[in-house]
Amino acid sequence: MKEIKVGIHGAAGRMGGRLIVIGSQTPGIKLVAALDRAGHPHLGEDAGILAGIKKLEVPLSDTLPEEVNLDAMIDFSLPEGAMNILNLCVERKIPLVMATTGLNETQIARLHEAGKVIPIVFAPNMSLAVNVALKLAQTAAKVLAAHDADVEILERHHRYKVDSPSGTALKFGQLIAEEMEITEFRDGRSGVVGARPHNEIAYHAIRTGDNPGEHTVIFGMLGETIEVTVRCSSRDGYANGAYAAVKFLQGKQPGIYDMFDALELR
Repeated sequence: MKEIKVGIHGAAGRMGGRLIVIGSQTPGIKLVAALDRAGHPHLGEDAGILAGIKKLEVPLSDTLPEEVNLDAMIDFSLPEGAMNILNLCVERKIPLVMATTGLNETQIARLHEAGKVIPIVFAPNMSLAVNVALKLAQTAAKVLAAHDADVEILERHHRYKVDSPSGTALKFGQLIAEEMEITEFRDGRSGVVGARPHNEIAYHAIRTGDNPGEHTVIFGMLGETIEVTVRCSSRDGYANGAYAAVKFLQGKQPGIYDMFDALELR
C-alpha cells in the first residue's frame, strides 16, 4: 500500500503534538513535514522528540522545502497562520485538511476560492463522535421542527481556547437552524431578559482547566426534553478524524468537503 505523505501545520501546539503521535502510529501514513510559525523557539528540533515519542527525522520548520512533496497537509493553527498555509497549499497543489476555527468571513471566502484549485476538507471538528452527534442533532431538529422545541447549546473547553462560541457549537447551531428555520442567535444571557423567544438558539461557553471539549444540545419542550451530548476525553479523536480526512482526500477533485463527506454521514 502506498504511504500517504503528510505535513502538519501547527505541529508544535497541543493538537499538533497529538497529530504527530497518532500519525506515527497510523498505517499508511508517513509524516514528512512539521511546520510552525517563524521564530518558534523549537525550530530545528525533531518533531517526534518534541511530541514525546521517538526521533522521526522530521525537524520542526517554518517553511516547506521545495524538495518535500506532500499528499496532504493538516492545519490546526490560528487563523492568520491558516491563511498562510492555505496559500502554500494552493501554490504547491497540496490537498488540505483545514481544522482551524475562528476564521472570519473574508478568510472563509479565501478558503472557498482555494477550493476551486485544490480539494479541502473544512470542518470545525474532526472527531468521529462529534460528527455522529452533529448528525443526531440534525435529525432531531428535522423531526422537532413542528413541535415547539427550544434549542440551547452548551460547550466546554480548556482555558487556552481563544474563540467563543466554539466552531463546533456554531456548526451544531447552523445545522439545527437550517432544519428548524431559526433565524436568531444569542450568546448567553444576563440581566432581566424577559421570557425566552422561541425563534432563537442560545450558545453558552465555559472555559476551564484542560478540557479538550464537550458539547450538549438541548431540545426543550413542554413536558419533555431531548439532549445530545458528546464528550472528548483527549485530543486523539480529533487526530484520528484528521487522518481519516487525509485518506478521504486522496484522488479527490478540487472542492470544499466536510467530515460528513469524509465519514460517509450524508
